[in-house]
Amino acid sequence: METFEVKRGLVKQIMEDGGLTALAGNYFDNVKDEGDDSFVGSFGILISVSGQYNEKGKLVVDVEQMKGEELSNFLSGEGGREKAMESRQRWSGFLDVATGYSAKQRGDKAKEGAKKASKAKSAISQGRHLMKMADFDTEVVEKAEEIISEIEEALESGDFTRAASRGEKLGKLLG
Repeated sequence: METFEVKRGLVKQIMEDGGLTALAGNYFDNVKDEGDDSFVGSFGILISVSGQYNEKGKLVVDVEQMKGEELSNFLSGEGGREKAMESRQRWSGFLDVATGYSAKQRGDKAKEGAKKASKAKSAISQGRHLMKMADFDTEVVEKAEEIISEIEEALESGDFTRAASRGEKLGKLLG
């Protein structure tokens, strides 16, 4: 399961154009609507491709790809290598349109998210360390623990932007 950032306003545009299921139909075979504008399809070496936009407007996809002997047999069959390359091209093309970002931009967004998550985790560590070392009022410690809980929730839900901003707030509170 992977989650991708989506360009602002794109989800609304795709929904107006028939939804994610309709978009997937342009790239994959046997596309079925799974409700809530989620889909399941397949193509070539991609045994199963499923996806939907989550409540935060991010694209959540799951891909099952051929492996081992099954993949070897597919590739050695007539036109197998070409079909495998086409599978990868269709997958990449689908992601480009469904997210509004190129492969490089998707990679950059993922790095950006990881950096924000790291900053938020660091803020928790620093905050806890500071609270052990310094003598803060009970009120400040309670507020800090509340913010730490918010950071942990945001990290758990994959909202790294919120986690990072709460981390900054924690730093200001204890700084």
